[in-house]
Amino acid sequence: MLKDTKPEDVLFIDIETVPQESDYSNLSDEFKKLWDKKASYIVKDEQTPEDVYQRAGIYAEFGKIICISVGLIVQRDGKSYFRVKSFASDNEETLLTQFADMLNKFSARPNAILCAHNGKEFDFPFIARRMLVNGVTLPNLLDIAGKKPWEVKFLDTMELWKFGDYKHFTSLNLLAHIFNIPTPKDDIDGSQVAEVYYTEKNLQRIVDYCEKDALTVAQLFLRYRNEPIIEPENIEKAGD
Repeated sequence: MLKDTKPEDVLFIDIETVPQESDYSNLSDEFKKLWDKKASYIVKDEQTPEDVYQRAGIYAEFGKIICISVGLIVQRDGKSYFRVKSFASDNEETLLTQFADMLNKFSARPNAILCAHNGKEFDFPFIARRMLVNGVTLPNLLDIAGKKPWEVKFLDTMELWKFGDYKHFTSLNLLAHIFNIPTPKDDIDGSQVAEVYYTEKNLQRIVDYCEKDALTVAQLFLRYRNEPIIEPENIEKAGD
């Protein structure tokens, strides 16, 4: 299947999410009750719902998106380049609207595909759910209700690595290491994003991290095809 997929038809995606509030104490009383019920399935030993609130960012009902990085592999002068662009904002509706506009244009390609690591379980449904919450119309590629499995244009680099093994989870960082791809975790990792966002208030640092992950997904896609990865000098930011 991958050999039949043209790299230029694939939009590589990574998202970064955080809890909707910086701290459990900032939640409304009603939302605290709802989180407490959700947290009852998460807490261990003597933990409280407040102790695990930082994990709220992985649930679309309790988290929000602060950055979506996307990238395309393009061919030029016989070389492969990766062009990356990010949609980042403190206003989730704004970034999702901008992303939806871009995705609608990309969807015009007859063979357009979205690709992310663990995208089917996390990135794609998280984006779609947050779009609905924010009143943003779903682009066709994300509006999968009623579609047959072969009509859903999603690629997932973690699923591809499973080879039918339903219980196997492999991180992007581990796969990058075994395929000799430069690590995307050379500054922060996912567990630190909320602190960097709410405490450091450094959205650009998160954007840089998100873009590295999107690039790593593209590099992994190429290695799955037994093709060379993109050289650092061939990585470009859209608009540069």
